[in-house]
Amino acid sequence: MSVEAVKEYLKNFGLDSRVEEFAESSATVELAAKAAGVIPAMIAKTLSFKVGDSAVLIVTSGDTKIDNSKFKHLFGTKAKMLTPDEAIEFTGHAVGGVCPFAISNPNVKTYLDISMKRFDTILPAAGSSNSCVRLSPEELEKASNAVMWADICKSIDATPETND
Repeated sequence: MSVEAVKEYLKNFGLDSRVEEFAESSATVELAAKAAGVIPAMIAKTLSFKVGDSAVLIVTSGDTKIDNSKFKHLFGTKAKMLTPDEAIEFTGHAVGGVCPFAISNPNVKTYLDISMKRFDTILPAAGSSNSCVRLSPEELEKASNAVMWADICKSIDATPETND
């Protein structure tokens, strides 16, 4: 049902036709990359964290990890991921399909990590554990209503080859 909500939401941006659904799971970066035929770094994983009484979503490249000191500097608190139940409560999406679209709680804010800007196309989930949507970084920024682009992840050693 969540993927249908995402498709409906993405209609507002003319992007609903870009949602892809797979017969196999795309719940992890590796599975999503395999299902979509791209390198893992092009998967835009959405990580959900508790901040105060609400949550924030950080969308980042599939090959990065949150830098705890950068997170604390930006949000003033230690990075603590939401539990699976909290993810559903705050976003309306289950773990494996969490994405920055059709978020059920209007207080949840989305931040985009700069690691994704090295690609022309990135693929966030589309509300289920077997879906994605192909977007440019600019389209992701607009459709996610992101607060800002930020440097929240550990540095990447090298820019990977793309399948574009």
